[in-house]
Amino acid sequence: MEIKQKLREFIQDHLTTLEEEVDLKDDDHIFELGFVDSLFAMQLVGFIQNEFQIEIESADLDLANFQSIDRMVAFIHEKKSG
Repeated sequence: MEIKQKLREFIQDHLTTLEEEVDLKDDDHIFELGFVDSLFAMQLVGFIQNEFQIEIESADLDLANFQSIDRMVAFIHEKKSG
């Protein structure tokens, strides 16, 4: 399964919305839209570290790295090539 699909499934499994189905686009800012909260941010960091075998350091904990699926994919590629 590709990175984007794994991220999408994890995020959709943890959405904090009352809607049954959310049409989450790859460039949607998940925090601004209110789909996730700060607790989820820490769960997301842990998921990315474990699933993609990368170490996320304090300097990486910039909301811009985690704001959308597209941005997370780019961040993971940067860390893996890095």
